[in-house]
Amino acid sequence: MELIRAVYNLLWGDLFAIPLPGGGSLGISLLVLILIPAGIFFTFRTKALPIRLFPEMLRLTAEKNRGGKRGALSGLQALIVSTATRVGMGNMVGVVAAVSAGGAGAVFWMWVTALIGASTAYVEATLAQLHKKEDPLYGGYRGGPAYYIHDFFVKDNKRKFSVLAVLFALSGLLCWCGVSQVISNSVASAFEDAFRIPPIVSTVILVALAAIIVLRRNATVKVLDVIVPIMAALYFFIALTIIFMNLELLPTMFRRIFEEAFGLRQVVAGGFGAALMNGVKRGLFSNEAGSGSAPCAAAAADVSHPAKAGLIQAFGVIIDTIVICSCTAFIMLLAPEEKLVGLEGMALLQTAMRHHFGDIGAIFTAVSLWLFSFSTFIGILYYARSNVAYLFGDSWRSQNIFKIISLVMLFIGGLAAYTFVWDLSEIGVGLMTVFNMIVLLPMSGRAIRSLNEYTAMRKEEKAAAKMK
Repeated sequence: MELIRAVYNLLWGDLFAIPLPGGGSLGISLLVLILIPAGIFFTFRTKALPIRLFPEMLRLTAEKNRGGKRGALSGLQALIVSTATRVGMGNMVGVVAAVSAGGAGAVFWMWVTALIGASTAYVEATLAQLHKKEDPLYGGYRGGPAYYIHDFFVKDNKRKFSVLAVLFALSGLLCWCGVSQVISNSVASAFEDAFRIPPIVSTVILVALAAIIVLRRNATVKVLDVIVPIMAALYFFIALTIIFMNLELLPTMFRRIFEEAFGLRQVVAGGFGAALMNGVKRGLFSNEAGSGSAPCAAAAADVSHPAKAGLIQAFGVIIDTIVICSCTAFIMLLAPEEKLVGLEGMALLQTAMRHHFGDIGAIFTAVSLWLFSFSTFIGILYYARSNVAYLFGDSWRSQNIFKIISLVMLFIGGLAAYTFVWDLSEIGVGLMTVFNMIVLLPMSGRAIRSLNEYTAMRKEEKAAAKMK
């Protein structure tokens, strides 16, 4: 436990503190120190990709599957898989924590962080496409950071493994096992509060449904194709309904967001203190930019150009943080502050929903969390495929063993109030980020060249279309 705590503090604790007026200080963690400067660097190198190429991202999500290799995903399906894991508890519990700690100004800095993270997501997803491999078990392709890290260090193909790639793959499996416990515990707690259903009942149902899907070879993507668009659209619709019910409060809410984001005290507490420190710490489970999770889905896409997969995943970060996370923030900020005093986590969000819709609001929150969490679990097991294959080779036995372990963790988490495995999940995602970023910076040139090639190609296509 001491070792776990030491590693946790190294990744998430304050490496150093910046003194602030009034005697306070702003602590900077290792992951903030890595992710934010790297994101700014990638945003500069891609010439503000999230803003400049936003229309192209929208176009690509509507692009039809070209009917390529059997078992491969379309670009849209890869987006759905990555959205399944991004749009999860971080969009609900993580946003609640950030706004509770830093106030309304945290929302603005989450938006800024998302725009920066989108460029990072582009780079890692494009590299995953450039280094993808054929998948002899499931069909189609597989890949991710373990594979491009391997290719970065192993030039002659004489070695089967790269040490850093092995460490990344192990960190990913560690993280996803821990996330499984957090998922079931949150679902069990929400259902007990909303429906008075005992945790054992909701946990058994959750594990049984998950087992039916993940133990079948190719059911994962089919299920996510249905669940993810429905859950995201429904949550967005509810948020819009709340906004229209409170139109007169919108000017006050947005003024509060910007005032608290740019006031000296709020920049410290709401911006960097909450959105960057708390947002990266908790929100990393949400948009995942830089952690190396989403590239596992991006590598599976069968697209005509690698940059397409990168742009689609960059759009996924925008969907996750600027759209879905904002929905949660608005639900909270449009509820009276006095009703939320002293509350935190799901209790705070459910209270806000009760204010807007009565008891049905708490029920909707519980159901939304169930859908978000269920899709997250299925999505992370899709990610695990490529990491298990890198470590143990093409073996159904190893694939199924990891799935069973994850299902056991899912069951335990629903019944346990707390376990050190939760800390391991945060250590896992932190280590994934460190190992991924070690090679992402030196390899980013290939992703930038791919983007330049693609944008030049699109200009030629548009010019040719005009001539016709």
